Amino acid sequence: MKSLVGRVGGLLALMLLATGASADTHGMALHGDLKYGPDFPHFHYVNPEAPKGGSVRLAAPGTTFDNLNPFILRGISPAGIGQVFDTLTVRSADEPFSEYGLIAERIRVAVDNSWVRFDLRPEARFHDGEPITPQDVIWTFETLRRDGHPHYRVYYNDVERVEQVDEHAVKFHFAGRNNAELPMIVGQLPVLPKHFWAAREFGRTTMEIPLGSGPYRIERVDPGRAITYARVEDYWAQDLPVNRGRHNFDRIRYDYYRDATVSLEAFKAGEYDFRAENIARNWATQYDIPAVRDGRMVLEEIPHQIPTGMQGFFFNTRRDMFADPRVRKALGYAFDYEWTNRTLFNDSYIRSRSYFSNSELAAVGLPSEREMAILEPHREQLPQAVFTEEYTPPSTEGPGGLRGNLRRALELLTEAGWQVRNNRLTHVESGEPMRFTILLDNPTFERVVLPYTRNLEQLGIEARVRTVDTAQYQNRMDDFDFDMTVRLIGQSLSPGNEQRNYWSCAAADTPGSRNYSGICDPVVDALIERVIYAEDRDDLVHATRALDRVLLWGHYVIPQWHLNSFRIAYWDKFRRPPISPDYSLGFDTWWHKDAE
Repeated sequence: MKSLVGRVGGLLALMLLATGASADTHGMALHGDLKYGPDFPHFHYVNPEAPKGGSVRLAAPGTTFDNLNPFILRGISPAGIGQVFDTLTVRSADEPFSEYGLIAERIRVAVDNSWVRFDLRPEARFHDGEPITPQDVIWTFETLRRDGHPHYRVYYNDVERVEQVDEHAVKFHFAGRNNAELPMIVGQLPVLPKHFWAAREFGRTTMEIPLGSGPYRIERVDPGRAITYARVEDYWAQDLPVNRGRHNFDRIRYDYYRDATVSLEAFKAGEYDFRAENIARNWATQYDIPAVRDGRMVLEEIPHQIPTGMQGFFFNTRRDMFADPRVRKALGYAFDYEWTNRTLFNDSYIRSRSYFSNSELAAVGLPSEREMAILEPHREQLPQAVFTEEYTPPSTEGPGGLRGNLRRALELLTEAGWQVRNNRLTHVESGEPMRFTILLDNPTFERVVLPYTRNLEQLGIEARVRTVDTAQYQNRMDDFDFDMTVRLIGQSLSPGNEQRNYWSCAAADTPGSRNYSGICDPVVDALIERVIYAEDRDDLVHATRALDRVLLWGHYVIPQWHLNSFRIAYWDKFRRPPISPDYSLGFDTWWHKDAE
């Protein structure tokens, strides 16, 4: 019997190789094996018996929202709207990058990753009861790439075409080969109802409630002020293993707060229920209140293993004054991180030294032998420091402190053709003074930025701070209409196609992309492709570290800080599973005490 099984298995493998396809499966893992087998009952980090019920109120940052179609460039979409729309697959929160079927029941991937086939669940339904069909998948993909947010064109750049292969199946064909991430990227596709949009213009902003298929639907809209989502009681996928124990609240309401201080005080007054605290000073000083002392409000710090990415001052290198990397490097010396962390944040943060902080993908020390092999073909186009030095952001802890850093900054600026004349830093050839604006959308950050501008003033630089509302900020970022700003580029443990949207030449000229710095470097483009087409996990790690080094030594960002835990405060209305997922807070697994 054992030998027969072996012969059958060998025959099946030969048949699959002959057809160029892998076996049907319930999920996909980028590198390595799936944690959960085909008959898994639920994710380990949920309570499968979590009761349904209760309402939760949350706070949304910003001033307004004016568009209920989150898939286009125009307008500002409301918080939480993603839970209205189901996707072909869903990620698990306790694996680096694995996806399991949601709308898709079965998945088949070509051996060379040249195509992926999704067999849709026959029971999959939109909220109006209409079935989700291959035509909906095809229409969604083609519409997003044609009329959706410009980043979809970059994200799906390597998808050649999509076709219906039978009554319940679609097949995506890829232009390239051996891109292991591309089938998983396609799996993240939200599926929209073709029949709903047939008489509507997809590319226009709208406040009409959209039709979806997810666990929640929009129940009420108070334009610009609040939005309420109601749990779909007959949600078609509520009993699937990927959803068991999740989506437990009957209603979720987001209230918009224009001012961060008002938002915090509203929380302490009980106006909303849960708060992720991102301001260290608040965490250290604002929660010594009776509600915490008597247990009515709970404070927790939950560690996580999520790559924290890069937060920092982003230069817009499309501006002539920031085109020279020596200028960008010089301005990094004027940021006193140590003073900022000590004085403003109670020494609670970690200095970021990588675009992939808090992960094995971060470049540390000198390049390894594998990294050197990846970087060597580009040696003549790269700074020598990429090969010979570990990147370390300037520190004021050493001899000379900030004053020594400012002297070094002036040396670099002089090399780049700038001189101080009449107390103003002036370009030697053009005679233009260096002046620029740091654009913000949150007044809370002014206390970080204003001390930095005072340091810049000592270099003869006129740097102003301008804080605008969310809508204006988003529009200006989409059009790259800024000099410098503060942004965060998050990362996953499995970087891939999204890196094109962050750093590539194509994205630098694409409105709405996340290449805020305007990076256009053929070496960066080549390394992005090296990451995307990594052969295995080990190859991916070394390729990403090589990319990290080149980005760091390009001085496109002045690194700030990160935190490797969630700081959360909530009123004692909730219960949560005993296991926290490694790569998410998992708030969608919590439940309300009143439902017990």
